[in-house]
Amino acid sequence: MVTLGNNTESPDKPYLTDAGEKSRTLRSFPPYGTMNKNSSGDTCPTCQGTGRIPRGHADQLVAVIPCNDIRLRPRRTKLYVFVSMVVCLLLSCLILFFLFPRSVTLTPVSVLSVMVFFTPDTVEMEVTNLINISNENFVPVQIVEFNMQGLVSQSVVGKIKISNMTAIQSRSQNSYTVKINLPITDKGLNTYCKSAAIHIHTLFLELQITMNISYLSHTEQLSLDTFEYIDCGTNSTIPHPVT
Repeated sequence: MVTLGNNTESPDKPYLTDAGEKSRTLRSFPPYGTMNKNSSGDTCPTCQGTGRIPRGHADQLVAVIPCNDIRLRPRRTKLYVFVSMVVCLLLSCLILFFLFPRSVTLTPVSVLSVMVFFTPDTVEMEVTNLINISNENFVPVQIVEFNMQGLVSQSVVGKIKISNMTAIQSRSQNSYTVKINLPITDKGLNTYCKSAAIHIHTLFLELQITMNISYLSHTEQLSLDTFEYIDCGTNSTIPHPVT
């Protein structure tokens, strides 16, 4: 049945009734759930075999799960979430504990020997020192560069630079023997060291040590100033500790 509407803009346009519009809408959708035995359809999986659906439209089906289905209510959900959070927190703490940067300590231990050579104008000395380097980290530490300079009476008398020192393994300590040449050209100190009337020719040697290290993808510089006494008048091969 067709009726005319009272639209003022287009009075001659017909309007369908509710039944006609519903019929036209249903024709645009495939006839799901038909009860006939048409061989062109498949058995409807949601109708227990009583209905038929067109071939090729199986991916358009919508499955309805009841609200009381046990699959919608997994058991021990809170327990699983809590255990997962605890495991993640524990792993994070372990990573921070093992990878957190710790100290690398540079310590002079003793003067092993002092070899003295007299020349007409200078006093040549070769001082051998024992140095300990300890690594408190859980990763190896690479020594990039080691520098040492010796000062007598606030004047630099010798320098040394080492670039091939071995790495320090994790949680370990290595001892290194470092030799530095100290030529003294000061006339007053030369006279003092060469004087036969003085039995012990004590000089206070200041050592300024800097060391560049690399670990955990970053570099760091350590520095240390230490004082030690040496005898510039004679050879000394008896080690004595640095105070």
